[in-house]
Amino acid sequence: MNKIISWEDFEKVELRVGTIVEVNDFPKARKPAYKLLIDFGLEIGVKRSSAQITKLYTKEKLLGKQVICVTNFPPRQIADFMSEVLTTGFILEDGEVVLSEPQQKVPNGSKLA
Repeated sequence: MNKIISWEDFEKVELRVGTIVEVNDFPKARKPAYKLLIDFGLEIGVKRSSAQITKLYTKEKLLGKQVICVTNFPPRQIADFMSEVLTTGFILEDGEVVLSEPQQKVPNGSKLA
């Protein structure tokens, strides 16, 4: 069941686009994951994120990809890594995640409306 939220609630969530500029393995994560560096442009800068997307995406396929992230959650410690943004995606029945991304290239830091 969907929980109804107000427009004001939605406006509090900063969903912004960034470009993945670095991808590294994350062997200390409990589930297979990558450490991502994502460039959100001058206003926000480069932020770190952890993503459990190793089965559907290679490191090479991720470099240069634009993704949509929540940029105003508090940082979260994952093993020895501080994740600063939540990279969003769609969870498939088997638990794998398909990243959410714009259909066309947009400026880094653009806000989803």
